[in-house]
Amino acid sequence: MNHTELHSLLEEKVQQFNNTAFIEPDPISVPHRFTQKQDIEIAGLFAALLAWGNRTTIINSCNRLMKLMDEAPYDFIKNHSENERQRFEKWVHRTFQFPDLLYFLEFLQFHYTRHPSLETAFSAGLRPSDRSIEKALIHFHSYFFSLPHLQRTEKHLQSPARKSACKRLNLYLRWMVRRDEQGVDFGLWQNIHPRQLICPLDVHVHRTAVKLKLISRPQPDWLCATLLTKKLRSFDSEDPVKYDYALFGLGLEQSGKTVSK
Repeated sequence: MNHTELHSLLEEKVQQFNNTAFIEPDPISVPHRFTQKQDIEIAGLFAALLAWGNRTTIINSCNRLMKLMDEAPYDFIKNHSENERQRFEKWVHRTFQFPDLLYFLEFLQFHYTRHPSLETAFSAGLRPSDRSIEKALIHFHSYFFSLPHLQRTEKHLQSPARKSACKRLNLYLRWMVRRDEQGVDFGLWQNIHPRQLICPLDVHVHRTAVKLKLISRPQPDWLCATLLTKKLRSFDSEDPVKYDYALFGLGLEQSGKTVSK
C-alpha cells in the first residue's frame, strides 16, 4: 500500500469511527456525562488512567467512582474533608486500589485549590515551539508526585522519562485538546495544540500500525509512539492524532470486536 492509498484508508476509517456512536461503549462516555469543564477534566482523568482491560469493566469502575463523588467530581474534590475519603475504601479497579486513590484525591484537591483547571499541570512544562507534549508529560509526572506518596502509586502514572509510551495520558490529552465538529473529543484546553499530541499507543494501535508498515519497532514504548506520530504527521501535520480513531478501530475489527454497539 503506497502513501496515497494508506492516507485514503486512514481518512476513511477516521470518518467511520470518529462520531458520537463511538462514545457509549468507550471510557470517554464517563466524562461525557458532565458539562462543567472541571467535572470533565476530573472524570476524564480517571477514565483515561483506568483504561486498561475490558471497556465495560472500566466504565463501570469509573461510574462507581463518580457515584462516590456524589456525581459532582469537581465540587467533591474541592470541598471534601479527609474523613470523607474513607467512603472509597471498598472501591478498587484491578491494581488501582484504595491507597492509590487516596493520593489522587489528595493531589487533585491540592491542585484545584490553587488553579482553576488541570490544564496548567501539563502546560506549565510546555512551550509553543515544542514539537510534542513530551516535556509536558514529564513535568506533570514530577508535579503530580511532588506531595508525599507511596512508591506503589507511581505505577499508575507513566512518564516519557521512563521510556513509557504513556498511552493513558496521551489518550487523556487527546480528549482534552483535540477539537473538531464530531462531538467525541472535548477540545477544552487552549494552551496545548493538537499538532503537539502523541498518538496513544495501545496493543491494538501498535499491532495495526506495524501491519500497515507505519512503524517497524516491536517495542510499544515512547520512541515507538513518537515514530508513529511522526509518520501520522505526514498525513495531517496539524492533527495527526485523529488517526488514533482509524488505528484503534481497525485493530478492533481485526480482532473480531466492535467499536460501537
